Amino acid sequence: VQLQASGGGLLQAGGSARLSCAAPKRTFSNNAVGWFRQAPGKDREFVAAINWRGGATLYADSVKGRFTVSRDNVQHTVYLQMNNLEPEDTAVYYCASSRYPTASGDRQHYLYWGQGTLVTVSS
Repeated sequence: VQLQASGGGLLQAGGSARLSCAAPKRTFSNNAVGWFRQAPGKDREFVAAINWRGGATLYADSVKGRFTVSRDNVQHTVYLQMNNLEPEDTAVYYCASSRYPTASGDRQHYLYWGQGTLVTVSS
């Protein structure tokens, strides 16, 4: 099962970008989806998550107020809108499908992972 993350690139501080995550229907319809990121030399960390219906979201403190997660259950796609980007947001961003319907920041909840998309923010 492969999730496909896309939308990364080279961006300037203060700018915006939208990441997309396309998932197979069977891993998406009743599952929460999360975004994680891994900066060079650091552990993978939680960024945001959305429950299976899209009515509940969860954010890491570092992105709260700047990032917005949403989903389109018809297109089987989850989005991460990133605004007011900072150099500290530079990382490979991964989307993952949870084994549960509720949003969580716990990596252990996530069963299927995409390959990641690189976001580089220059100052």
